[in-house]
Amino acid sequence: MKFMDIPFADPVLTRRSIRRYTSRPVDNEQIHLLLSAAMSAPSAEDERPWYFVVALEAPLRLQLSEVSAFTHIVKDAPAAIIVCGDESLQKQVGCWVLDCAAATENILIEANHIGLGAVWLGIYPVEGRIQKVRAILSLPKNIVPFAIVPIGHPAEKKEPRVRFDKQKVHVHRAG
Repeated sequence: MKFMDIPFADPVLTRRSIRRYTSRPVDNEQIHLLLSAAMSAPSAEDERPWYFVVALEAPLRLQLSEVSAFTHIVKDAPAAIIVCGDESLQKQVGCWVLDCAAATENILIEANHIGLGAVWLGIYPVEGRIQKVRAILSLPKNIVPFAIVPIGHPAEKKEPRVRFDKQKVHVHRAG
């Protein structure tokens, strides 16, 4: 498959990590769509152990931008969603991580679908990052910050990339 073969409107195959945003705000309806997409993710035993914090205020985003060398872009995004897992809701120990990963990916795909840009900034499993975000957001002990997703109107344009690699596909068994 070549780039030209990608259906134009395919939000999965055209999704790219966007790290530069305009100053135009993200509106409440867009935030609602992103959170609805996140909460539509698959979840082990339907636990839905996610917990979301929406950061719209510049001082909060500035604090979050100082969590690691990779989070500096949060200060320039008009919004950020912090995806967290609630360990108190676990039926299957550790599956909250998988569920939060699916929710995060859904945010990224929905952002692309509605014309926004976003990027996944990992917090979990790095203990120092977890503690910094937990302190900034005053999260209770059972809530574990998983990722920060800065969101905004893209100030950069990235062409879709085809990453399909038939060498990574094995039929019936490995090798």
